[in-house]
Amino acid sequence: MGGEFRIERDSLGEVQVPSEAMYGAQTQRAVENFPVSGHRLPAEFIRAMVLIKKSAAEANRDLGLLKKAQAAAIIDACDNLSDLDFATHFPVDIYQTGSGTSSNMNVNEVLAHLAERHSDQKISPNDHVNMSQSSNDVVPTAIHVSALLTMRDTLLPALRHLHTGLCEKSTELESIVKTGRTHLMDAVPMTMAQEVGGWAAQIEACRERFRSVMPRLAQLAQGGTAIGTGLNAHPDFAELFAQKVSAHTSHQFRPAENFFTAISSQDTAVELSGQLKVLAVSLMKIANDLRWMNSGPLAGLSEIALEALQPGSSIMPGKVNPVIAESVTMVCARVIGNDTTVAVAGQSGNFQLNVMLPLIASTLLESTNLLANASTLLADRAIANFAVNRAHIDEKLGRNPILVTSLNPVIGYLKAAEIAKAAYASGRPVLDVAVEMTDLDRKTLEDLLEPAHLAKGGLIS
Repeated sequence: MGGEFRIERDSLGEVQVPSEAMYGAQTQRAVENFPVSGHRLPAEFIRAMVLIKKSAAEANRDLGLLKKAQAAAIIDACDNLSDLDFATHFPVDIYQTGSGTSSNMNVNEVLAHLAERHSDQKISPNDHVNMSQSSNDVVPTAIHVSALLTMRDTLLPALRHLHTGLCEKSTELESIVKTGRTHLMDAVPMTMAQEVGGWAAQIEACRERFRSVMPRLAQLAQGGTAIGTGLNAHPDFAELFAQKVSAHTSHQFRPAENFFTAISSQDTAVELSGQLKVLAVSLMKIANDLRWMNSGPLAGLSEIALEALQPGSSIMPGKVNPVIAESVTMVCARVIGNDTTVAVAGQSGNFQLNVMLPLIASTLLESTNLLANASTLLADRAIANFAVNRAHIDEKLGRNPILVTSLNPVIGYLKAAEIAKAAYASGRPVLDVAVEMTDLDRKTLEDLLEPAHLAKGGLIS
């Protein structure tokens, strides 16, 4: 050793490794072999792999396969990794070997290096840190663990926050009746509370979808080793390992029902990606509704005013744009595209191994984090503080000829259509036109055409 490099060895021979690097030969080969994107696997994924190594060391120790001193050295190394270590010593590109072997060995080498540095034990990346494991079950396990924990700790709290904000806003807007719209055209009245409540129901449905996939994410491939047979792993390893992970995460994990499925396919990841796409579609709808409702302030709908957060134009003074809603829609577009990526990657389970695992891991975590951040942003900077232009809403509602729909049961559809056309043509309130074109007195028509009554649905009497 000395200078800028040191010599490390693996089964293929000698490799020059940067002197300060905590990784070894196999990681260095991967750095040289895959100069593709410059993008590394997310920290959440690497942390999950470190958790796997810690839990495996504990399980192997308890099974009498790993000496207590060696296990302690590995466990301490896992516990002592810092955020700086994650940023510095895990350099392997996402676009690497499809099993993620390079990243698995990266973690093994770093932990072995740390364990030896801080103990008097000789620690092998393969024989000790990777004991009872294969990259082929470690990486699928890390996908499930990192996806579940990120969803539980980041996305679901963000959705709960958004749902609460929508429910509170809905309550605040109960008294406001507005023109509903279908095909972007005027429709029958509704309350703004009903509109925002519909958004809240969308988010709650998304939360339930994520909760429903968690039991399948909690099934782990670990213990299947190379292809699912469990070769080189103790018969009790899988169950004991799952218990260790459960204790460290406060979530109940268990061995997969079928290791061959867990290693050769990524169906649960594809399912989760689909649920993330559903949330993206829901957020896209909500964000676009807000943009339409905010449009104007003079030539658009101008039902609400979103908070003015920054100047909207480099050339038009005074222009303010719905920047939060636009940011959210771009996140949604990205996530929808990511779902296609995961679907294609999920098809790449060739015989006993999926060979696009790093791409699945990175894409799932990117989508999850993007949606969590976008949901919080939407709740705090758009939903919580938009103002309602009530006078404008009331004026447009009073002139809405579609109010005549409530007269259908009384005067018939065709007569009601004549009144609506006349109101459109004259630009007069439908009430005034209906007084002239029916035998009903004004008081009866006022009751029948009262927007607040119409928003309740049912038959108007």
